[in-house]
Amino acid sequence: MKLPNLNIFIAWFLIPQTLLMGWVASVGRMLLELFGAVTQEEGIPGRIVGALLLLAALFVVRRLLGGTLPIVGNPDGNGYRFGHRLILIANILASALFIFQLTWHWMPSPDVIMVLAQFTSAFGYWVMPLWAVGFSFIYQSTQPAQPPRSSTDN
Repeated sequence: MKLPNLNIFIAWFLIPQTLLMGWVASVGRMLLELFGAVTQEEGIPGRIVGALLLLAALFVVRRLLGGTLPIVGNPDGNGYRFGHRLILIANILASALFIFQLTWHWMPSPDVIMVLAQFTSAFGYWVMPLWAVGFSFIYQSTQPAQPPRSSTDN
């Protein structure tokens, strides 16, 4: 897996972004309105500022934890590559959801918006188990390998 730390960092950004998408956008909107900008409730500036605040918070947490966010797996361990692939798939789907939330205002057809909204909402539900299983496989890669048990070891 190339750039495993970037894959994990993006996952740690997209997990709260996906779970708390409305709250993150609302915090960004409140900050903009605190500085005097008039924004719409579903507006793009609030979503971008909220995402930047979340990114800054993750960067600070990363610095406080000494350069990495948990979880650090063993590249030679069992399940490491598979776990990163699952997390990468989840990151791509969550990114599609995030990008759709930023761009749906510019789509001309309400039918296209409705279909894409359903797909990207489904992506939001799929990414949670993908992240959970991917992180568990990466964690499993750090565990020491146990020799196979024979039937005489009872």
